[in-house]
Amino acid sequence: MYDCVIIGGGPAGLTAATYLARFLRSTLVIDAGDGRATRIPTTHNLLGFPDGISGENLLVRMHRHAAQYGAELVTGIVDRIDRIGTGFVVHTNAKTFSARTILLAQGVTNHRPRMPQDTHDQGVAQGLIRYCPICDAYEIRGKRVAVLGCSGHGATEAIFVRHYSDTITLLTQDASELSQTDEANLTRNAISVERAPVSDLSVNQEDLLVHLGDGRSLQFDTLYVALGTSARAELARMAGAELSTAGCIVVDEHQQTTVGGLFAAGDMVEGLDQIAVAAGQAAKAATAIHNLLSG
Repeated sequence: MYDCVIIGGGPAGLTAATYLARFLRSTLVIDAGDGRATRIPTTHNLLGFPDGISGENLLVRMHRHAAQYGAELVTGIVDRIDRIGTGFVVHTNAKTFSARTILLAQGVTNHRPRMPQDTHDQGVAQGLIRYCPICDAYEIRGKRVAVLGCSGHGATEAIFVRHYSDTITLLTQDASELSQTDEANLTRNAISVERAPVSDLSVNQEDLLVHLGDGRSLQFDTLYVALGTSARAELARMAGAELSTAGCIVVDEHQQTTVGGLFAAGDMVEGLDQIAVAAGQAAKAATAIHNLLSG
């Protein structure tokens, strides 16, 4: 029986694995390999990498770091977790594992714009399509920026990005869901709002092309997708853990869920979706798990 099985091998999961391994705890990381961090072209706000580092390279380094101290890492998809008297049983598509504690670190799934997958991935790789202005709005300062998501969330993101550029346009995917307050805030910040829904998105070597339902076409240097996310909280729900109204996992100050011995860290917990925050939560969770096992 492992001291801890960590489900998810992103920054949160691998940070926790390193801490637990250094606490001399037997630790297994099960990763499906489809986390958001793998698709980060370059991050510049992670301390220690002033010239930037790709998400893939960062995960390779973190993977090696955790393994160096004895954490085991396997690829797999967890189907369910069952509570037993002294811990948990984790069921994957290949085998089962027993654990005294579990840390969920599966992250969230972005709601993507309607466009071909290869076009989307090309746009992300070129920096023409982005998902996190907190991470990289510095890189788009002074450029032509569109925000996709004509809702309260989209309006908030457009106003955030307005700090970096004078040319911000809020786009509608289906229909506008803006409140009167949103409308007033957008007007006050000189943000343009396109009412015609987006019919198609495409990219070339330099621009993102937006085709609207009324026949017009617009060009931008970057598109921020503000369509929201969904936490990968199904395992937590199946285990009986409480979820917030937004679907995130509810945890205490030590990252423990409402199920004893079941912890969660990273983007699937409500908070700021940042690598640094995920790592900090993972450090707290790992320390709490070690203390729980010691007790």
